[in-house]
Amino acid sequence: MFHWIDATILLAFIFYTVITGFLNKDKAGENLEEYFLAGRSLKGWKAGVSMAATQFAADTPLLVTGLIATSGIFSLWRLWIYALSFLLMGFLLAGAWRRANVLTDAELTEIRYHGNLATALRGIKAIYFGTIFNCTVLAMVLLAATRIAEPFLLWNQWLPVGLFESVQSMVQFVGVPFTINTNNPETLWILSTNNLISILTIVIVTTLYSTTGGLRSVVQTDVLQFFIMMIGTSIYCYFVIKEAGGLASLNQSIQNLDTFALPSGINSKEILAFTPDQAYQVSYGLLGVFGLQWLIQMNSDGTGYLAQRSMACRSEKDAKFAAVLFTFLQVLVRSLLWLPIGLGLLVIFTPEVGSDLSTFTATSEASFIWGIQELLPVGVKGIMITAMLAALASTVDTHLNWGSGYWTNDLYKRIWCEKIKKENAHPRTLVWVARFSNICILFIALFIMAFLDSIQSAWKGSLLIGAAMGVPLLMRWFWWRMNAWGEIASLIVATVSVPFFLIYDGSEFLSLLLIAFLSLTATLIAIFVKGPEDKKILQQFYEKVQPFGFWKAIAADKKNYEIKMGQFKKRLLSLILCALTCFSLLVGLGTLIVQGTTPEFVPSRTIWVAMCLIIGIIVSPYWIKNLRDKK
Repeated sequence: MFHWIDATILLAFIFYTVITGFLNKDKAGENLEEYFLAGRSLKGWKAGVSMAATQFAADTPLLVTGLIATSGIFSLWRLWIYALSFLLMGFLLAGAWRRANVLTDAELTEIRYHGNLATALRGIKAIYFGTIFNCTVLAMVLLAATRIAEPFLLWNQWLPVGLFESVQSMVQFVGVPFTINTNNPETLWILSTNNLISILTIVIVTTLYSTTGGLRSVVQTDVLQFFIMMIGTSIYCYFVIKEAGGLASLNQSIQNLDTFALPSGINSKEILAFTPDQAYQVSYGLLGVFGLQWLIQMNSDGTGYLAQRSMACRSEKDAKFAAVLFTFLQVLVRSLLWLPIGLGLLVIFTPEVGSDLSTFTATSEASFIWGIQELLPVGVKGIMITAMLAALASTVDTHLNWGSGYWTNDLYKRIWCEKIKKENAHPRTLVWVARFSNICILFIALFIMAFLDSIQSAWKGSLLIGAAMGVPLLMRWFWWRMNAWGEIASLIVATVSVPFFLIYDGSEFLSLLLIAFLSLTATLIAIFVKGPEDKKILQQFYEKVQPFGFWKAIAADKKNYEIKMGQFKKRLLSLILCALTCFSLLVGLGTLIVQGTTPEFVPSRTIWVAMCLIIGIIVSPYWIKNLRDKK
């Protein structure tokens, strides 16, 4: 239960977010560019921190804790590998997104392609990404929030009895429980009512500031939210390590778990492994998916809120810096805190002998919340709960703002006003449509949440959809022959195949690879059957956006194209070296902190850590120099 000090910390944060929204209200209300892109005025560091805050989703630390306990540290490469996608956006695509001068990624469709087909594709993507995909992910986040709020926000003890019972009666009438603790019928509807009130309170506050202040208020609150998250997580890390006996004994404590026969069959050596040769149940197929997952996913080119932050930056240099900063905050800094937390919680909340795997997984994920509840003192608990709710808010506000961009700019302004009614919408009218869209998207997400059986199944569906879209989205930037039919083919593959693979009870990794293969095959067939877009449209796109890649047949100035190809190779090398720095520092510092298992070919942990750190530092001057370039 909350102490008044913890409650005061949380209320102070809520007050700040609401005030921020109202302070930015007038500026955001001028036009769509001010509302959705903050007038393209963001500094690089703010945009990067905002991206990191959004990706610091409230359910992610629970997922990480569960993965470490059931599959070991190496399984986190499934999350870490996305650094390649983030850096690809930074070094090769952030500037192009900004030069495109669009408000949403769907709008890019009519710049890259031509005719009614391009307009139709723009509308389809606005519905597909902005409503179906976006609302489903938002529903997953809200569902995950119930696990965080349930132990702490006890509305049945705080609200007047009559008021609480009235809400409970409505929840029972609907008949949909909002809790995973469904075994006890006496508490089922009390917990469900508590969770529903918590979710509604959180989303009302979040919707209030994101709807009034637009992207400016979203970014300003994201910056505060991220620092609260990092401070809270650092303090939490200290208390977990202390309770587990300290960092020096953490390795031995993990080794002692071998005697408990963990349900997954993993041993201590495998739990602590960063490399595949020592990891738990690693196959070539699994390594293939780990290596390709950054490529076969919907955000492969930054599509969505990552591109939105890039487009909102004040310069191309700021956009590039934002993506690189985001990568290091997301993959390196955050992980170095979560690794000891996950291992420490496994030691503190060791499962009972004989637990089945599903129970063990759920217990491991829930231990992140138990640790907050049982290990943190008054005040610190308030900071950490605020951090978790801030993580939730930063994800919700971004999905609301991003989704309403599709509704307003692509569906209402372009399709309804310009294409159907043949008229231009007033800028302030568009802002009000955007604000109303936030509310509609929220209600759709809440509706979907009520019917989600589990986060895992919904998350699997989002990954499968992304597997069909990743490569085609990149092809439109790097290859002049890509056409609108190619993107439509990938959408058809996703629509037809994803439901089958959700029902198919087979390897998730095999499903991802098969969908990616089917999508790429369909896309290539569409490209060669229909041919490239009109050359005039391609030349206009190339001159305006100046994309890297294979555009020789379109470039009017061949000499300038060769110069640009040279820049492309340098930036590609910078991307690889920057990723090497990030991953080397992650493995080196991570191994040092948790005394991780080293590869068989390395004689000692000290040598391994030194190798990783030296490699990461040696290659950094090259990509840092590229990062400092104005373009």
